[in-house]
Amino acid sequence: MRDRIGAIRSMMRSRGWDAVILTGNDPHASEYSAPRWRQVAWVSGYTGEGDLVITEDHAGLWTDTRYFIQAGRQLEGTGIELHKTRVQDQVLIPEWLSSHFAGYDEVVVAVDGLGMSALSVNEIRDAVGRDRTAIANVPDLLSPLWTDRPEIPRTPIITLGTETVGWSRHQKIVWLRKWLSDKGFDAILISALDEIAWLLNARGSDVAYNPVVISYLLVTLDTVQWFVRKGPLAEDDHETGDSFYELTADGVNIQDYSDIGMALAEMVDDDYIKRLFVDSSTLNHNLYRLLKENTPQDNVVAGKSPVALRKAVKNEVEIAGMREAHLEDGIAMERFLYWLETMVAAGEPLNEYECSAKLHEFRSEIEGFRGESFETISAYGPSAALPHYVTPEDGSSELYSNGLYLCDSGGQYLFGTTDITRTVPLGPCSQLEKEDYTLVLKGHIALSKVVFPKGTAGCQLDALARAPLWNSKRNFGHGTGHGVGFYLNVHEGPQDIRQSFNKQALLPGMVTSIEPGIYREGRHGIRHENLVLCVEAGENDFGRWLRFEPLTLCHFDTSIIVKDLLDDSEIKWLNEYNGRVFRTLSPRLPSDLSSWLRTKTLPI
Repeated sequence: MRDRIGAIRSMMRSRGWDAVILTGNDPHASEYSAPRWRQVAWVSGYTGEGDLVITEDHAGLWTDTRYFIQAGRQLEGTGIELHKTRVQDQVLIPEWLSSHFAGYDEVVVAVDGLGMSALSVNEIRDAVGRDRTAIANVPDLLSPLWTDRPEIPRTPIITLGTETVGWSRHQKIVWLRKWLSDKGFDAILISALDEIAWLLNARGSDVAYNPVVISYLLVTLDTVQWFVRKGPLAEDDHETGDSFYELTADGVNIQDYSDIGMALAEMVDDDYIKRLFVDSSTLNHNLYRLLKENTPQDNVVAGKSPVALRKAVKNEVEIAGMREAHLEDGIAMERFLYWLETMVAAGEPLNEYECSAKLHEFRSEIEGFRGESFETISAYGPSAALPHYVTPEDGSSELYSNGLYLCDSGGQYLFGTTDITRTVPLGPCSQLEKEDYTLVLKGHIALSKVVFPKGTAGCQLDALARAPLWNSKRNFGHGTGHGVGFYLNVHEGPQDIRQSFNKQALLPGMVTSIEPGIYREGRHGIRHENLVLCVEAGENDFGRWLRFEPLTLCHFDTSIIVKDLLDDSEIKWLNEYNGRVFRTLSPRLPSDLSSWLRTKTLPI
């Protein structure tokens, strides 16, 4: 890794750069990137989320609380310093650059403009000073050094009908064109992959776990152009070819992925597009720079894409599909937990990876299963103290008949997406494990049963899940909840539930996770997660009220609960939830598993 950093510094000296910023982002600001864009991992060996800054005398990685333990381990011996974010007194990259180059008249910062959003680059300019910051935009900056760099992915494309997604492509495009017309725009350029997939009712597998297609979409008042083709169709690409034909029949003009820049420049030059709307948080700097250089001032307007919010509010067909997905997924989860308990009780040798593989086997038997919605976190004991633990195939920890096992997993189905975490005791647990387990569950219940006024944002509810932990001077460093897509990205916005300010209100139809946790390095980790649907809760003189309805169907283990830590309302919620799980799932389970689940869901 030191050699790769050295090679980058040689490039910097030859080109007059003062700093290089590398991200793990693809050209679409995706959370998960295809192998081609895992630049931070290639340079540093660190495989979590984060950004890398290299100067002549410093190499630093910026990441948040979810990855501190992982980053500390993977960066050891590389000479790369860990910069912690989402903590008190954090210093983010723009501010760090400003301080580091305080005495410079001009600072040249090189970025791979494909991997940084326009918004991120502007933040650097503002912090360092626009009058003394020169941005060197170098698309595919690492390609001269990364000689075996993977190609841009190209996978088969499928399309979904209205019986699955509710709204047709035509309906969605009509809605978007009305938005353009109402706002006075001629076109919108969409670069967020899940927004494109939602608009076109198209899915692929260009990115692991996310059923999306690497592409751009340009929608004008009378045309739809999808920049998606990465080369000629091969003779055996029947599925992709048929889908392209179907999309073309619906008025979607299929273009080459690499032609997006040239096409935009031509349409602007011809005055075909006079006012173009873009989302600068997802549009990469390279394209944004091209647009600004080739369009009159103020003809490119940046803001928040309207698609993200519309996509987040699920329609009746999507909600029905999500219910079905959680029913099927719940059966798989209960089969897995029964198998796990039986294996441990019998003293059978078992490790974390084998557990992950077994859960995959159970999900694979469900018709419509299309893979995991993220990499399964199968973690025993100290492994679970890493919120984003990567379960190794070789050398994963053995399970024993004591302590806690955590499994965070999810499935992608043609009719919905799931995400669930269950922490279960494998045998005797310490008093600290029991207390932590109960307090995290107490926080989960508090948020699950809340009733709140319309217009409330997730950041206003976050403290409900943390209060039981705070009262015992305990906490967790990640967000409490994230939005979930419909057979799409398991993490989506614009809503979330976390401490950082996000004014987006929670709306009926949104699907969000509730997942408080606690992590003790070297000891254990605990997380309890359900997906919930935001629904109406009535109206009175004080306005309209909302609440959460659990979608996830899988019992919470009550065997190690410290009952004195729960009040009557919390015990009532827990008993009702577990009872509902049994009543819903037991008719679909074999008798031995149903009997086991009955004992697991008895009232406490």
